[in-house]
Amino acid sequence: MNLSHGDKYYQNIYAKEVKKIETKLSQLLKGRKPKSLYDPCEYIITGGGKRLRPFIVLLACKAVGAKFSDAYNAAIGVEVLHNFTLVHDDIMDNAKIRRGRPTTHIKFDTNTAILAGDNLIAEAYHSLLKDCKDNDKLVLDTFTKGITEICEGQSYDKDFENQQKVTIDEYKTMILKKTAVMVQMCCSIGAQIGKGTKKEVRALENYGRNLGMAFQIQDDLLDIFGDEKEFGKTVGGDLIEGKKTFLFLKAFEKAKGKDLAELKKVITNSGVRKNQIKKYRDLYISLGVIDETEKEVEKYTKYALRSLKNINDSESKEMLIWLANTLIKRSK
Repeated sequence: MNLSHGDKYYQNIYAKEVKKIETKLSQLLKGRKPKSLYDPCEYIITGGGKRLRPFIVLLACKAVGAKFSDAYNAAIGVEVLHNFTLVHDDIMDNAKIRRGRPTTHIKFDTNTAILAGDNLIAEAYHSLLKDCKDNDKLVLDTFTKGITEICEGQSYDKDFENQQKVTIDEYKTMILKKTAVMVQMCCSIGAQIGKGTKKEVRALENYGRNLGMAFQIQDDLLDIFGDEKEFGKTVGGDLIEGKKTFLFLKAFEKAKGKDLAELKKVITNSGVRKNQIKKYRDLYISLGVIDETEKEVEKYTKYALRSLKNINDSESKEMLIWLANTLIKRSK
């Protein structure tokens, strides 16, 4: 996330809270045995990243009148869960790099990565429960439903690789479940732990859902146009794996003749070779799908910001606005 565009005050809060989150993650599994399980678990959760999701939990908690400190454990819980999903995603996608490092199944082996990922689900619940008070059933229900929908989204994603025709609406359903639901869940849990009203919880859930949609479509854009060192993943990885992203589906809608034939090859061959990525990047540019994708990101960002009208805490509201605007300018 490129933080150079944000207000310095909010950048400092973000940096301070992320530092606390990093410290808590580094201590979470310290000294646990067997090392064959906990070494890969530590490798997973201390691998860096934006720590966006736990920060959103904290912001949502503060936005309803509570304190960051009321939700630190819950924030750690959602970050551990997020990292679990990445481990299993990487195995299913045959990904070799994550955040500039070998993925867990490459660093260790596939069986170890699966077991470590499974263990992280339990650790996520354990952390979450520490911040639950008298509304633990509601918070746990939100968390569990989120996990189910994330799995559904991942299943749709895999289905689409072998599906000859996918509509943009179907794609949006997939990213809603796979990505946006997690951000919505972070907002919901933070607001619930902070004892927000139903109106406040609903407003923050809407913010999270729309922000998550914008985030994933932006991620599709960065996958093909990002810098590999900054992005931390193989650029063009979605094309290599034959994923039907927003850009691909929009290009497929607009293409004719030779261009359409080239796009059909991606489906027929279940992906492309790495040396073909530039050709498809140029095709996206010539078809004008870059502008359309950027407009889609802006649209969902505006929906997210509109949802904040029911949030009364002015500082929290400004921070949520700053975060949304920062994310659409990110380069990784």
